[in-house]
Amino acid sequence: MNSKALKILLSLFALNSFSLYLYFSYHPDHRHPPPINHHPPPSHHPPPHPPLSVKPWPILPSYLPWSQTPNTPFRSCEAYFGNGFTHRVDAVKPAAASGGGGWFRCFYSETLRSSICEGGRIRMIPDRILMSKGGEKLESVVGRGEDEELPNFEDGAFQIDGGGGSRGGGKLADEKFLDKYVQEGAVQRHTMRGLIDSIRLVDATDFICSEWIEEPTILVTRFEYANMFHTVTDWYSTYVASRVTGLPNRPHLVFLDGHCETQLEETWRALFSSLTYAKNFTGPVCFRHVILAPLGYETALFKGLSEQINCKGASAHELWQKPDDQKTARIAEFGEMIRASFGFPVDRHKTTKMPSARNILFVRREDYLAHPRHGGKVQTRLSNEREVFDSINNWASNYSECRLNVVNGLFAHMAMKEQVRAIQDADVIVGAHGAGLTHIVSAGQNAVILEIVSSEYRRPHFELIAMWRGLQYHPIHLAGSYADPRLVIEKLRDILRSIGC
Repeated sequence: MNSKALKILLSLFALNSFSLYLYFSYHPDHRHPPPINHHPPPSHHPPPHPPLSVKPWPILPSYLPWSQTPNTPFRSCEAYFGNGFTHRVDAVKPAAASGGGGWFRCFYSETLRSSICEGGRIRMIPDRILMSKGGEKLESVVGRGEDEELPNFEDGAFQIDGGGGSRGGGKLADEKFLDKYVQEGAVQRHTMRGLIDSIRLVDATDFICSEWIEEPTILVTRFEYANMFHTVTDWYSTYVASRVTGLPNRPHLVFLDGHCETQLEETWRALFSSLTYAKNFTGPVCFRHVILAPLGYETALFKGLSEQINCKGASAHELWQKPDDQKTARIAEFGEMIRASFGFPVDRHKTTKMPSARNILFVRREDYLAHPRHGGKVQTRLSNEREVFDSINNWASNYSECRLNVVNGLFAHMAMKEQVRAIQDADVIVGAHGAGLTHIVSAGQNAVILEIVSSEYRRPHFELIAMWRGLQYHPIHLAGSYADPRLVIEKLRDILRSIGC
């Protein structure tokens, strides 16, 4: 081996070693919650159930260490999409509770005005959470009101083991704490704030549990749970909460809502280790380590609709070599997480072989029953969608520059895994403005987005996601809701030429 090759090899080894050092050594108290009493009195704590199986984190090419750097610049891309939760506040320290007891702390992001909170030895009493059971078949709850499905927390719905001290009955957090770290924001009912407001400290002798969950568990409340865009914000919020708190494996989930079952649960279950509804527990359940995921409305994905987040997508390799406050690889990392969770390869960009055909995915908007208050009809964003799709299909069958495969993306009637497969295999993704286009978070790194934008729905959702992913984005702005098929085809022709087809 010549000296130049040896130097390159040693440099790569040093870079990899440093990366592993950062990954395993950052903020050690995140990965290892404060010491807790693992041997509670048998009369009050039944033996824990056998540990639930957990899924390991997949290897993601776009992964960068979640280092929680204290000096992350305010409103930088990293502060918006990852390591912005840098202000730590301890509401309950275990050392302050005689005999061990529980603990609770929050990590606040000044940029997002949001917190990720976590705690240990926390008890949930489902009977004190007022909401419907959740997880029912949609057809069985048609007409049920949304207020029935969102949680109202009575005092003591959640409790912390106060140890052997005299703190029983006290509130975890006062209004000052809540106003500073769990702000109401624009949401009408901030369920995470309501949860924290319900938490009471109880004496160790009163901390009685019907079962223990030993593995890290994230509590999630969903609002617009049947909408793909809003569900992606919830997925991202839960993923970020997992990384910020340094979980060694993918966590379990508990839904703190009473929404019915939807097809989107397929992805929830793929992303995380397990899923259950709070009302599925029949008695007080205790968590050794629990995390509260921020609302999806508090993620950069949602906040970008009302404030400027000028971040360009870049590769993790580029940012590792040259950090840049105006670039991010976090959305690409998250998209890879979704693909890997379904068992799809995430290193496809390394393939140098030219594809035998180029895939054009047309994301369709079809009528379907989404939730109990949905009439089964979608709003028309493209009045001649069928005509446009048929025209593209006919044109593609006669295209001579390369072979084209047009995919009919009827996502409302496809399993989530098949939707992700269609997205990752697409070279060009076409569609009218609609929640289904949010799937572009999982698109390949060379995919091109063509959005058909009616005059009534000129919103930046997918242009922003494409920018944050570093994908090419092209809009066709309509005067109304009718698209001239010839104009769409001409735009497609230009895009295909740009990618060598």
